Amino acid sequence: MQGLRAPLTKPSHPPSLRRLAERTIRDEALFDRGDRVLVACSGGPDSTALLHVLALLRRTIGHDVVGHGIDHGLRPEARDELALAAELADKLGVPFEVTRLDVEPGGNLQARAREARHRALQDAAARRGAAVIATGHTADDKAETVLLRLLRGAGPRGLAVLEPRAPAPVPPSGGGTPRDLVRPLVRARRADVLLHLDRHAIAHARDPSNLDPRFTRVRVRRELIPLMEELSPRIIDHLCALADMLNDVRPEEDPMSELGRAQRKTIEKAQKKGVRIVKIRMKGGRELDVTFPAGKIVLNEKK
Repeated sequence: MQGLRAPLTKPSHPPSLRRLAERTIRDEALFDRGDRVLVACSGGPDSTALLHVLALLRRTIGHDVVGHGIDHGLRPEARDELALAAELADKLGVPFEVTRLDVEPGGNLQARAREARHRALQDAAARRGAAVIATGHTADDKAETVLLRLLRGAGPRGLAVLEPRAPAPVPPSGGGTPRDLVRPLVRARRADVLLHLDRHAIAHARDPSNLDPRFTRVRVRRELIPLMEELSPRIIDHLCALADMLNDVRPEEDPMSELGRAQRKTIEKAQKKGVRIVKIRMKGGRELDVTFPAGKIVLNEKK
C-alpha cells in the first residue's frame, strides 16, 4: 500500500517591488492612464528602482514616464551618479534630463538645497507636461521621518509624514499649477528595493553622506532603528501606521499642528502673557499673524 502523499503547496513569496508599487498606485489613485509622470532620480538605489519599476508598469497602467535628475553642485560625484541614471533611462526608452543648480555653502544648507531641488522639479514637470512628480521614498524613509519629527517635538499633524500623495512644497518658478508629489514605493521596504536592483542587475550609486554620523537621520537609521527593532521587530510597520492614522487628524482640530516646536512655544508664551497678536515666520518666508479671540488660537496669513 502506497503511503499518502502530502498535498503539493506552492511556496509563499513576498510581493515584488513592482507589485507593491502597482498596488499603491491603484489603491491611492496616484495617477491615471495617459498621465505623464516625472520621476526624480538621483542615481541612488531608491530612485533608480523607482525609475525602473515605473518604466516596467507603463504597459500595465498606461502612463508615460520621463526622468529628471538634480545636481546641486555640492558633490563632484553627483555628475557620475546622474550619468548612471541617464544610462538606465536610455535602456528603458525613458527621456532623461538634468538640472544643475548652484547652491551656495553656508547656513541651513540642507533646507536651501531641498527647496531649490523641489522648485527645479516643479519647473521640469511644468515644461514636460507631467501630471505628478514621483519620488523614491520607502517605508523605511517614512519611519525615520516620524522619529526625526518626534525628536524635534512635532505635534500630531507633524508626524503625518510622507503620504502616498502630497501637495507640492513649492510652486513652479514661473507660476502655474504645482504638481503633486507621489510616492509609489512608500509601502515597500528598503530591502525590497535592494532585492529588485540585485534581481535585475541594475547599476546604482551610493551617496556617502548616507553613512555620515554627523547627520541626525543617519544616526536614526543606523543606531536608533536597529535598537528599536530588537525590542519590536515590526517597528517600521508600526511607525508607518501611526503616520497614516495621524494623517486623518484635521488641521483645524489643532491650529498649531503644522508648526515647529520653537513657533509653538512663541505662541504659547504670548497667549500666557495676554499678548493680543504675535508674528511668526514660516518656511519659504511666509509670515503669520497669530491672534487669540475668546481664548482661541487663530493663524492669519499675511497678504
